[in-house]
Amino acid sequence: MAVSLVLPFTILLAGVLLSGPVLAEVETAVELGEVVLTLDASNFSEVVAKQQFIVVEFYAPWCGHCKQLAPEYEKAAAVLRNHDPPLVLAKVDAYDERNKEIKDKYQVHAYPTIKIIENGGKDVRGYGGPRDADGIVEYLKKQVGPASIELSSAEAAQSSIGDKGVVLVGVFPEFAGVEYENFMAVAEKKRSDYDFFHTSDASILPRGDQAIKGPVVRLFKPFDELFADSLDFDSDALEKFIEVSGFPAVVTFDADPTNHKFLERYYSTPSAKAMLFLNFSDDRIEAFKSQIQEAAKKFSANNISFLIGDVESADRAFKYFGLKENDVPLLFVIAQGGKYLNPTIDPDQIIPWLKEYIYGNLTPYVKSEPIPKVNDQPVKVVVADSIDDIVFNSGKNVLLEFYAPWCGHCRKLAPILEEVAVALQDDEEVVIAKMDGTANDIPTDLAVEGYPTIYFYSTTGDLYSYNGGRTTEDIISFIKENKGPRAGAMDEVTQTGAGAVEEGITPSSPSDLPKDEL
Repeated sequence: MAVSLVLPFTILLAGVLLSGPVLAEVETAVELGEVVLTLDASNFSEVVAKQQFIVVEFYAPWCGHCKQLAPEYEKAAAVLRNHDPPLVLAKVDAYDERNKEIKDKYQVHAYPTIKIIENGGKDVRGYGGPRDADGIVEYLKKQVGPASIELSSAEAAQSSIGDKGVVLVGVFPEFAGVEYENFMAVAEKKRSDYDFFHTSDASILPRGDQAIKGPVVRLFKPFDELFADSLDFDSDALEKFIEVSGFPAVVTFDADPTNHKFLERYYSTPSAKAMLFLNFSDDRIEAFKSQIQEAAKKFSANNISFLIGDVESADRAFKYFGLKENDVPLLFVIAQGGKYLNPTIDPDQIIPWLKEYIYGNLTPYVKSEPIPKVNDQPVKVVVADSIDDIVFNSGKNVLLEFYAPWCGHCRKLAPILEEVAVALQDDEEVVIAKMDGTANDIPTDLAVEGYPTIYFYSTTGDLYSYNGGRTTEDIISFIKENKGPRAGAMDEVTQTGAGAVEEGITPSSPSDLPKDEL
């Protein structure tokens, strides 16, 4: 069974959100204590139903990013509980099986995930702000104020727009009418992701035609053409305008928190990903930027999303994808068909190499640990480069565990799998194996959304997901119930049956045919 190997993008989201500095206001906040509410299945619905505005962090105890966020989140909660009105911050252990229903309801796929829940749980939106305490405070204060703020002076416009990311400004002759109402409705809906303002005087705005009277929506951005206008105030059209015009042709992966929302969308968009990683201090940086921008324009119709990343900020991405810093400048493409690498690339090689990818002339790259030279323990070690030989093409019945070194449940399961392997070691048709899912690419047709994940592949080619008990007896029972016959046994049966017919002997029952030994 030949399989392609590529990891899901959603796991990376927790890694691309970076922490920032904590300002003095937060450092001198009131003593922390129980400022963050702890919610679980027993009290979640009751608490949320009583709140007009509550922020909930879904975390996992083992998650490093959650541990980094925890003190910042608590400091922010200590400040925001004194806000008028008080803002409530809470947390849920989404890794606890007792909270699985809550996790599924709020579509938690990565850690930490933060949701803003309003009106007693009726309205839910994602948190799109910073991960440092002061940034959390500033962001959440904006979320409970007006969705759009009026600009009445050039100074206010300059300080509000500047180069702070994507900003929407509605220009209206008067603050009334269908256009104004639709703009305000979209502002309320999108306020987690963008800053909205409105004015009756376009002359105070820093860029664009300053003579317009409106109604018009001007989108300011620190990339590409710097601003874009829309005259269509249909709500759906306005949202589409923001989505398209407010997203850069080439996303930047660096320490700037204003790029975080672009990174989330970049990695969650169902398209091929072309990522250029280099050191931003490279004296050829402008040439690289120019070429990747040109590539984004040239291949815009090929369903490829583009990114340029500073290797100093992208260390987590490098570890996730199994890349090496000495390969930069590195152009890396990941798609449904596999992953493709071009290390130590020059600027003028970017477009020709991407053409080769589009034409299908490149060989996929697979992240894999080295194949063990000695693999004689009861539980066999599988890596990406050996999964076909040990699992899919071995002719054996294989129970394969995907694990993570940091996973507590995996550590508890390890001695149990060892017992299973020892108990079945005399059965040459059964293999118990394990694979580090964090160090090896996982076949795309094996869904691994958490650890441990266990699959059983039989000699008949049937693939089972094991969701049974975690005892030695449960696992052995499952294997015996689902194992296929010895490889080649069915061919022998077929040949024996055919020979019997040729000789005029008709088998009276299956018991007349050869059997596998149990």
